[in-house]
Amino acid sequence: MENTDASGSKGPSRRLFLSASAVAAATVPLVSQATAASAASGGTQSGPPHRGRPDPALLALLSQIDPNRIQATIEQLVSFGTRHTASSQADPNRGIGAAIAYVTEQMNAFAAVPGSNMTVQQQTFTQPVAPNIPVPTQITNVIATIPGTASPERFYVITGHLDSRCTDVTDFTSDAPGADDDGSGVAIVLELARLFATHQFPGTLVLATVDGEEQGLYGSTFMANQMAAADNDVQAMFSNDIVGTGDAHDGTRPDPFTLRMFLEGIPTNATANDVALIQTVGGENDGKSRQLGRFVAEVAPFWLTNMNIRLIWRRDRYLRGTDSLSFQGQGYAAARFTEPRENFGHEHQNVQVVNGVQLGDLIQYVDFNYVARVAKVNAAALWALASSPSTPKGLQIHTTPPVGFPGTNLTTLTWNANTESNLTGYEVVMRETTFPDWTSAIPVGNVTSVTLNISKDNVQFGLRAVDSNSNRSPVAFPATVP
Repeated sequence: MENTDASGSKGPSRRLFLSASAVAAATVPLVSQATAASAASGGTQSGPPHRGRPDPALLALLSQIDPNRIQATIEQLVSFGTRHTASSQADPNRGIGAAIAYVTEQMNAFAAVPGSNMTVQQQTFTQPVAPNIPVPTQITNVIATIPGTASPERFYVITGHLDSRCTDVTDFTSDAPGADDDGSGVAIVLELARLFATHQFPGTLVLATVDGEEQGLYGSTFMANQMAAADNDVQAMFSNDIVGTGDAHDGTRPDPFTLRMFLEGIPTNATANDVALIQTVGGENDGKSRQLGRFVAEVAPFWLTNMNIRLIWRRDRYLRGTDSLSFQGQGYAAARFTEPRENFGHEHQNVQVVNGVQLGDLIQYVDFNYVARVAKVNAAALWALASSPSTPKGLQIHTTPPVGFPGTNLTTLTWNANTESNLTGYEVVMRETTFPDWTSAIPVGNVTSVTLNISKDNVQFGLRAVDSNSNRSPVAFPATVP
């Protein structure tokens, strides 16, 4: 394999040039990373496949996810009658205040276990009068944080929304059990807080219940705004909203082993100039959230979680949204998990029987084993994200060839060096523009630039970081520069 140092430097910022023949030797299916490494080095290196075997500690954690505990959590949440954002803050048995106290108590108990590294806070603010908020209303998010050991500045967030509603979004007195929407998501947050409390990772985990979702994403918007104001590097966020069952109870065939994951393409916070450039380079399918979805599908496969992840290239259900939108609005990679088929008779409805049909978000329609499998997907994804290197920063694709390499058929990529001490290098990934996922990888070493004898006209490029444990980051998609 011919590597030419274009700049003459032998340091980590040297430029690597791969000829057409070298690229052909190094470009292999993602599942054969060891072969690619061997081709790149010219040696006979052996190693694990792209993702290798899962960490035994992860397998142990997944085995401890308990459907019975999930059931107990949802039963307790339902027992509060309503968790409407405007319901009582002071009643110890009914309303949002009782639910907040319960979640806080549970989180604090997990944080108090010997060996726990978790801290808990109530993030409380007063929401001024706004749509569906007729009077100033106190809103409280309960946030558990497990700080990272190596890169605490990068954050991985999951949420479930604590509030519930009935038919009238402003009705805060009628029963609104909210078993599925979103007792199921809250139960996942609490179960993973229990299990993750005694673990630590290079990156920081944040597990939160948010309030005010039904009125207009008020709790999550405040949380995302606060994280952005603190310059937190949120590299992934998952909203678990309506993740209670694979059976719609509407006469259709149950689908208990499928979980939908909604992923926006063009970022929510994109400017008009951003959109124009995305259209020009064909990057509509390569925003941060789409890269996150590809990563999750890879690290949380069926054989590990007993769940098929159905990636849906849409921000959320048709013309709808949830708390992931609040984080997308800050430019963060975010996605929504939800069950395969909703039954609107069991969401946002007063508890009543109409023409012999039971309406209402009742616990009898929740499958606790299904919720446990969704928890496994979240756990596997968080584990992989927080254990892997950071997604590379500052990736750029240059439209002007470097000095000494004339011709528009070359592709030059540059990026900022990752800060992880155990980083071993980077891989350029590629795919045909018509393919949904990356299909080829080129190990390029621990450098910060590379020139490939491959035309950028025909394929999409990305970059991921690799550490000494063969962990790989989510893919970064390049910005276009002259």
